[in-house]
Amino acid sequence: MNIKFVEGIKADVTADIVYMMCPMHLLKLEEMMRTLDRGQILEIMTDYDGALEDIPQWCAKTGNEFLGIEENPDYYKFFIRKGR
Repeated sequence: MNIKFVEGIKADVTADIVYMMCPMHLLKLEEMMRTLDRGQILEIMTDYDGALEDIPQWCAKTGNEFLGIEENPDYYKFFIRKGR
């Protein structure tokens, strides 16, 4: 899988789920995306390595745009633009 690393994306909403167990990264992602308008960007922070595959796949299945990941020493920031 080709991971796209990014910097400097400004999110409209941030969800911090660092230290939460699987499957919280997908459950919280779905919950937060329902609150956004089309075109808004969600930043979701997690330390779960499985999210590296799960979140881009979720975006592809749901019609949302996976913008990329910002990697930090203790967690990842995923950026997703609401598509529909």
